[in-house]
Amino acid sequence: MRLMMLSLLALTACSKSAEPEQQAPTAETPAAAPKAFAELKGDPAAGEKTYVQCRVCHAVEPNKGGVGPTLHQVVGRAAGSLPGYAYSSAMKQSGLTWHGETLYRFLEVPMAVVPGTKMAYAGMKDPQKRADVIAYLETLK
Repeated sequence: MRLMMLSLLALTACSKSAEPEQQAPTAETPAAAPKAFAELKGDPAAGEKTYVQCRVCHAVEPNKGGVGPTLHQVVGRAAGSLPGYAYSSAMKQSGLTWHGETLYRFLEVPMAVVPGTKMAYAGMKDPQKRADVIAYLETLK
Protein backbone atom coordinates (compact mmCIF):
# COMPACT_ATOMS: atom_id res chain seq x y z
CA MET A 1 0.00 0.00 0.00
CA ARG A 2 2.78 2.39 0.92
CA LEU A 3 4.55 1.61 -2.37
CA MET A 4 1.38 2.48 -4.30
CA MET A 5 1.09 5.81 -2.47
CA LEU A 6 4.72 6.69 -3.19
CA SER A 7 4.25 5.74 -6.85
CA LEU A 8 1.17 7.93 -7.09
CA LEU A 9 3.00 10.87 -5.51
CA ALA A 10 5.93 10.42 -7.92
CA LEU A 11 3.61 10.33 -10.94
CA THR A 12 1.79 13.42 -9.73
CA ALA A 13 5.07 15.29 -9.27
CA CYS A 14 6.28 14.28 -12.76
CA SER A 15 3.12 15.48 -14.41
CA LYS A 16 3.40 18.99 -12.98
CA SER A 17 4.61 21.57 -15.46
CA ALA A 18 7.71 23.60 -14.79
CA GLU A 19 5.73 26.66 -15.82
CA PRO A 20 3.87 28.61 -13.15
CA GLU A 21 0.21 27.77 -12.87
CA GLN A 22 -2.19 30.29 -14.32
CA GLN A 23 -5.32 31.26 -12.50
CA ALA A 24 -8.64 30.68 -14.17
CA PRO A 25 -10.31 33.90 -15.32
CA THR A 26 -12.83 35.42 -12.94
CA ALA A 27 -15.15 38.40 -13.12
CA GLU A 28 -12.30 40.51 -11.72
CA THR A 29 -9.67 39.03 -14.07
CA PRO A 30 -11.32 38.14 -17.38
CA ALA A 31 -9.53 36.03 -19.96
CA ALA A 32 -7.57 38.03 -22.49
CA ALA A 33 -9.42 38.20 -25.77
CA PRO A 34 -7.60 36.52 -28.65
CA LYS A 35 -5.67 39.00 -30.77
CA ALA A 36 -7.19 39.79 -34.12
CA PHE A 37 -4.89 39.83 -37.13
CA ALA A 38 -5.60 43.54 -37.69
CA GLU A 39 -4.24 44.33 -34.20
CA LEU A 40 -0.81 42.84 -34.96
CA LYS A 41 2.15 44.12 -36.94
CA GLY A 42 4.07 41.26 -38.47
CA ASP A 43 7.84 41.33 -38.73
CA PRO A 44 9.07 39.63 -41.95
CA ALA A 45 12.56 38.94 -40.53
CA ALA A 46 11.10 37.24 -37.46
CA GLY A 47 8.63 35.44 -39.72
CA GLU A 48 11.44 34.06 -41.87
CA LYS A 49 13.02 32.57 -38.73
CA THR A 50 9.72 31.06 -37.60
CA TYR A 51 9.10 29.77 -41.13
CA VAL A 52 11.93 27.26 -40.66
CA GLN A 53 9.36 24.84 -39.21
CA CYS A 54 7.20 25.23 -42.34
CA ARG A 55 10.13 24.49 -44.67
CA VAL A 56 9.89 20.82 -43.74
CA CYS A 57 6.92 20.62 -46.14
CA HIS A 58 6.74 23.94 -48.01
CA ALA A 59 9.37 25.52 -50.27
CA VAL A 60 9.32 29.25 -50.98
CA GLU A 61 10.96 29.07 -54.38
CA PRO A 62 8.72 29.17 -57.47
CA ASN A 63 7.88 25.81 -59.08
CA LYS A 64 9.57 23.83 -56.30
CA GLY A 65 7.45 20.99 -55.02
CA GLY A 66 7.59 19.25 -51.70
CA VAL A 67 5.23 17.45 -49.36
CA GLY A 68 3.12 20.59 -49.59
CA PRO A 69 2.85 23.15 -52.39
CA THR A 70 5.34 25.98 -52.72
CA LEU A 71 4.28 29.09 -50.83
CA HIS A 72 5.95 31.42 -53.31
CA GLN A 73 3.31 34.06 -54.14
CA VAL A 74 0.77 32.35 -51.89
CA VAL A 75 -0.71 35.66 -50.68
CA GLY A 76 -3.59 36.47 -53.01
CA ARG A 77 -3.78 32.95 -54.45
CA ALA A 78 -6.99 30.92 -54.35
CA ALA A 79 -6.64 27.92 -52.04
CA GLY A 80 -6.08 24.65 -53.87
CA SER A 81 -5.30 26.32 -57.19
CA LEU A 82 -1.55 25.90 -57.79
CA PRO A 83 -1.11 23.77 -60.92
CA GLY A 84 0.77 20.51 -60.44
CA TYR A 85 -0.01 19.93 -56.77
CA ALA A 86 -2.50 17.24 -55.70
CA TYR A 87 -4.65 19.16 -53.20
CA SER A 88 -7.36 17.51 -51.12
CA SER A 89 -10.91 17.95 -52.36
CA ALA A 90 -11.58 19.93 -49.18
CA MET A 91 -8.88 22.47 -50.02
CA LYS A 92 -9.92 22.76 -53.68
CA GLN A 93 -13.54 23.32 -52.67
CA SER A 94 -12.85 25.60 -49.68
CA GLY A 95 -13.51 28.81 -51.62
CA LEU A 96 -10.70 30.51 -49.68
CA THR A 97 -8.24 33.04 -51.00
CA TRP A 98 -5.00 33.34 -49.04
CA HIS A 99 -4.89 36.82 -47.54
CA GLY A 100 -3.63 37.92 -44.14
CA GLU A 101 -6.78 37.19 -42.15
CA THR A 102 -7.42 33.85 -43.89
CA LEU A 103 -3.83 32.70 -43.36
CA TYR A 104 -3.96 33.90 -39.74
CA ARG A 105 -7.00 31.73 -38.99
CA PHE A 106 -5.72 28.76 -41.03
CA LEU A 107 -2.27 28.71 -39.44
CA GLU A 108 -3.83 28.65 -35.98
CA VAL A 109 -5.84 25.45 -36.60
CA PRO A 110 -5.71 24.28 -40.23
CA MET A 111 -8.14 21.39 -39.82
CA ALA A 112 -10.78 23.61 -38.24
CA VAL A 113 -10.65 26.11 -41.12
CA VAL A 114 -10.51 23.47 -43.87
CA PRO A 115 -11.88 20.20 -42.49
CA GLY A 116 -10.45 17.38 -44.56
CA THR A 117 -7.23 19.16 -45.53
CA LYS A 118 -4.20 16.95 -46.08
CA MET A 119 -2.10 19.38 -44.06
CA ALA A 120 -1.20 17.38 -40.97
CA TYR A 121 -0.16 20.31 -38.81
CA ALA A 122 -1.63 20.98 -35.38
CA GLY A 123 -1.29 24.74 -35.79
CA MET A 124 0.65 27.74 -34.59
CA LYS A 125 -0.93 29.04 -31.40
CA ASP A 126 1.13 32.21 -30.92
CA PRO A 127 -0.71 35.09 -32.68
CA GLN A 128 2.44 37.19 -33.12
CA LYS A 129 4.36 34.33 -34.72
CA ARG A 130 1.47 33.78 -37.15
CA ALA A 131 1.48 37.50 -38.03
CA ASP A 132 5.26 37.38 -38.52
CA VAL A 133 5.07 34.34 -40.83
CA ILE A 134 2.36 36.05 -42.86
CA ALA A 135 4.49 39.21 -43.14
CA TYR A 136 7.29 36.99 -44.46
CA LEU A 137 4.99 35.23 -46.94
CA GLU A 138 3.89 38.65 -48.22
CA THR A 139 7.51 39.30 -49.29
CA LEU A 140 7.62 36.21 -51.54
CA LYS A 141 6.67 37.90 -54.83
